[in-house]
Amino acid sequence: MEFITIKVTCSTELIDVLIAELFEAKFDSFQELDDGFEGSCEQSQFDEKQVKEIFNNYSNVSFLIKEQEKINWNEEWEKNYNPIIVGNKCIVRASFHDPQPQFEYEIIVTPKMSFGTGHHATTYQVLDYQMTIDHTEKKVLDVGTGTGILAIMAHKRGASTLAATDIDQWCIENSEENFALNEVKDVRLVLGQISEVDQSDFDIIIANINKNVLIDQIGEYAKRLVDGGQLILSGFYEDDIEDLEAESAKHGLKKIKSTTRNKWAMLVLDKLSV
Repeated sequence: MEFITIKVTCSTELIDVLIAELFEAKFDSFQELDDGFEGSCEQSQFDEKQVKEIFNNYSNVSFLIKEQEKINWNEEWEKNYNPIIVGNKCIVRASFHDPQPQFEYEIIVTPKMSFGTGHHATTYQVLDYQMTIDHTEKKVLDVGTGTGILAIMAHKRGASTLAATDIDQWCIENSEENFALNEVKDVRLVLGQISEVDQSDFDIIIANINKNVLIDQIGEYAKRLVDGGQLILSGFYEDDIEDLEAESAKHGLKKIKSTTRNKWAMLVLDKLSV
């Protein structure tokens, strides 16, 4: 057996809370569902007692734990994946799809267990916004890179320096593969937390994670952003915008705009000059 999967059935309001608690329990890959979410972690990291203690604190929540055989994710993906078109200018497709050069931007991805193909409303919104802002000669950091798709778009938009982080080895390996597919070179990849990124002069920082992690890390993003730089946040619901905006203000970040899609949100902030 390779890893543990947990299927959680709960209300929408509890999804972010439970994901944050399971994240602390070493679960590092999550997928939201209509009636809750699924999470996974390496079998060697799984602590059943700790997980059960988490759920003992909540009523009206059910969960199912199962050991998962290693899956050929490329094969599974080929059965179900369709290209995504973003803003009529960008297509996100797999290598087994025919090229479509009529689009200004063509991104090729082959995800394994990594989040971020453009199908989810959060990734879609960030890609759409990236096509509206200047990346030329900019230094860009993609936090929680997943498939690497947002870093790939930054490269296609002219970024001069790229760095990307993820806490999941699957995601690091997957993003490396996708960078190669898109001829993106010289990306600094960091397996670990944002605290391990020592550079502090990024013009654009992108973090598509979840509300609780974002709130916890906003100060770290602000430290690494130049005055006048932009912080692009996603991975949360539209009802969470106010909380994220309030926390951002504590670190000298001011809202530029926000968007929503299918109740999911994106928030863009500017770092004020001190």
